[in-house]
Amino acid sequence: MSEHIASPKLYVGIFLALMVCTAATVWAAYVNLGPLNIIIALAIASFKATLVVLFFMHAKYSPRRTQLVIFCATFWLAIMLALTLTDYETRHELSRDSSHSGATAALASRIAR
Repeated sequence: MSEHIASPKLYVGIFLALMVCTAATVWAAYVNLGPLNIIIALAIASFKATLVVLFFMHAKYSPRRTQLVIFCATFWLAIMLALTLTDYETRHELSRDSSHSGATAALASRIAR
């Protein structure tokens, strides 16, 4: 198996792209875009992580089986994040529901007696 040797120009280009993305992340942190802030920050972070995995970890030049494992792991992570975020979104509705807070207050008063 022959190893791929990347040119220093490629690494300098990747480094500059990472620095531009870091500056974009800092900019996005100071600009109030409402609910889009987290989406923009995650998109920039995902792009930076992709660059690091592809080039610095040499996944781009890896065998197909290794690429399949990386893809499956990323897909599994996406599933877990999606399930976690759906759970997180439903908890806001439960905390605003007045019937739950009334039941909690009634239970607390019974325990106090």
